Amino acid sequence: MTYPGEGQDGTTPFPPHASDYDSSPGFAVPGFAAGQPNPGQFPQAHHPGGAPVPEQPLVVIGDITCTQNFVITPSGTCPIAGTQWAVNDMSVTTERMSQTGLVLALVGFFLVCFLSLLFLLMKERTTTGHVQVVVRGPNGFMHVANIPAHSPMTMNDVTGRVNYARTLAATV
Repeated sequence: MTYPGEGQDGTTPFPPHASDYDSSPGFAVPGFAAGQPNPGQFPQAHHPGGAPVPEQPLVVIGDITCTQNFVITPSGTCPIAGTQWAVNDMSVTTERMSQTGLVLALVGFFLVCFLSLLFLLMKERTTTGHVQVVVRGPNGFMHVANIPAHSPMTMNDVTGRVNYARTLAATV
């Protein structure tokens, strides 16, 4: 015996999707709250013709995604208009003598003497920490994203993305 939506072998060929259900007013889709976007989907904008069209992501900052009209985070979704953005650099770049340079200087000292001591000038830079991005929206909405910093350029990249998000918030 097979049930509706099952194949001949009794397995479901694909999981049901919200669009497979009736969209008449008052009909509730199982697992989805009324009026809320489906999980894993972007909010939808409406064209003048009335057909909903998903908004395209314009900038991604860590786990924050910005579209033309919305800020989408794991904490929730809010309109991009009126959002406030803050960026904090919590990374540290350290510089130390390279282990490779030290080994080359010691080995080369016996072969070339003083010229091999120039290998001691080799430096190694490491960056640790993260760049913190805080977005605050209307009605108490707030989300903090911590983006790992792998180089000193991470702060410049994140700042540029946040400035673009600020531009989007100001143009709406």
